[in-house]
Amino acid sequence: MNETIAALVQNFDALLTAQLVLIFLFAAIVKGFLGIGLPAAAMAFLTLIMPPTEAIPLLWLSILATNSLQFAHAPNKLAIAREYWLFAAAIMVSIFIASMFIADYPTGLLTGAIGVAMVLFSLNLLLGIKLKIGPGRGWHLGFGILAGVLGGISSIWSPVVAMYLVTRDVSKEKFIGVTGFLFLAGVLPLGAGQLVAGIMTFPVLIKSALALCVVLVGFRIGELLRNRISQELFRKAVLIAFFLMGCRLILNGLS
Repeated sequence: MNETIAALVQNFDALLTAQLVLIFLFAAIVKGFLGIGLPAAAMAFLTLIMPPTEAIPLLWLSILATNSLQFAHAPNKLAIAREYWLFAAAIMVSIFIASMFIADYPTGLLTGAIGVAMVLFSLNLLLGIKLKIGPGRGWHLGFGILAGVLGGISSIWSPVVAMYLVTRDVSKEKFIGVTGFLFLAGVLPLGAGQLVAGIMTFPVLIKSALALCVVLVGFRIGELLRNRISQELFRKAVLIAFFLMGCRLILNGLS
């Protein structure tokens, strides 16, 4: 461990560190202000300064911590788990399998997948996209697999989950609880898959822990700003920016 810390100190890059702090601070403010968007906001900028395979594992602890807090405050936890257990199981299996091979995927695929996730995320929340789907385990299984595959290669599986819940007209209170549960379900297998793939190492975990410190500060700032700035204006500006950056990533992935 001492050797790892010494190596981190030796390879310290002040400019890169400052950029990372600003990125995670911004992403956490978005999460604290809107209650959503931490991975999408972070990946939009992290991919500008590092390869996706280096950026994705840096988010792991922050995703784990923020969604643990979100689900911890949700009412009717047992009822949510009973209703969405198959959805969660599908996410867990597919996100683990997809993330296991992340080091073998072409960079263009990873970049494009992140872009697709961001475009879906922004359009879903801007336009309230609804699909004609019904209740039932088949839908939970299908959407869970789709969310897990997207999450495994991009670390962003919220668009698929959100689209399903919006389409089912889930109440706001239940929406928060279910998303917390389904996001939390995918975090541990995502980390396990990244460990198998070799991109989740001890030095990366230390960096992820340092990122979490910044995220907790930014999350609190976002909460404090929530009642002082027009939420709708901020929300639209952020989502439009996500859409444009997602389109850019898709084009980069195709080139």
